[in-house]
Amino acid sequence: MQTISAKNFLLWKKEQILKGGDQRSFLLLIDSLIGISKSKLSMLSVNPEDKLNLKINLDSIEKIWEKHLNTYEPIEYISGFCYWRDLKLQVSNKVLIPRPETELIIDIASEIFKDKSEKIVFADLGTGSGAISIALAMVNPNWVGLATDIDENVLNIADGNFKNCANQSNLSFFCGHWWKPLKDFKGKIDLAISNPPYIPKNVYLKLPSEVKNFEPKIALLGGVDGLMHIKEIIEEAPLYLKEKGWLIIENHFDQGTSVKQLFLENKFKYVKVLNDFSGIGRFTIGRYK
Repeated sequence: MQTISAKNFLLWKKEQILKGGDQRSFLLLIDSLIGISKSKLSMLSVNPEDKLNLKINLDSIEKIWEKHLNTYEPIEYISGFCYWRDLKLQVSNKVLIPRPETELIIDIASEIFKDKSEKIVFADLGTGSGAISIALAMVNPNWVGLATDIDENVLNIADGNFKNCANQSNLSFFCGHWWKPLKDFKGKIDLAISNPPYIPKNVYLKLPSEVKNFEPKIALLGGVDGLMHIKEIIEEAPLYLKEKGWLIIENHFDQGTSVKQLFLENKFKYVKVLNDFSGIGRFTIGRYK
């Protein structure tokens, strides 16, 4: 165990960030390895002579940080977890790292179903780490969640995240391709959400190395035009949604018009393309009939 003053620790932190990389990634690293959160870190400068007892020495952390800078491996995979909304989620290189822009899906769903006493059934198709389904299950304990993923190992991660994040039992996990595991729920789902693979092939080939070399291809590549999975999800949605049930799809920044047309062709009404934090048409929503 290494002991260091708060002042010297902050100087060391500054030196590491000057090597390159971004501060958010470095803060995630020291949180995971040392247990010093962002909020705790901000308090260190108040009492610079306080002593910190570190469970791992700083030389070891430097080597991990330099590995990240040299290989571009995401800190989330090195540390084994990430933060998303107010959740701390376990991740591995089998799951996509949840993106901040996807957080808006929770707000969109909450806006559609404003009545907190209303009991609804929602489905999260391709749940990955479980971020969307867990956040929705925690929004309202009256909501019953169904989360699917094609990989059993990924579902184990999502299930573990739910148990770690929530003290409730309103979310269940099913292994299979998109809607397929939910045959018992045909015509019973009020809301379906999916953040499917939607990156077109030509765009995928040009992705930054920290994405293409480490994050799962199966969670990113959406076929030649990026719409392969989106089209399948929308076309099968009428079998599973209730009449007046809603579908929310996250799509690539330039796919809004095409995805909207797919909604309309499959008898959805009130179809809209909604912007993300950057003003990009990131989400397409619609009500079935």
